[in-house]
Amino acid sequence: MEASTQVERKTISIMKACELVGVSRRTIYNWLSSGKIEYVRTAGGSVRIFVDTLWRDPNNAERPSSASEAQPQPVWHAQGRNQA
Repeated sequence: MEASTQVERKTISIMKACELVGVSRRTIYNWLSSGKIEYVRTAGGSVRIFVDTLWRDPNNAERPSSASEAQPQPVWHAQGRNQA
């Protein structure tokens, strides 16, 4: 009989993820609901985020993103009535 090996993945709180990535709590919740990052609920109901999914390449879930391969992202500007 083979012994199963279980890999422990590091998890962090939503607030810690916000600090690490530099985004708001709302953004983290949006990523959670869209499946961009993986999480687990604790027995107490808290959400813990798997750290290794925070920097995953959104176009390829199997390959983590790297800074050297990062493509510039388009900047979207809000347009309203009072804008020139």
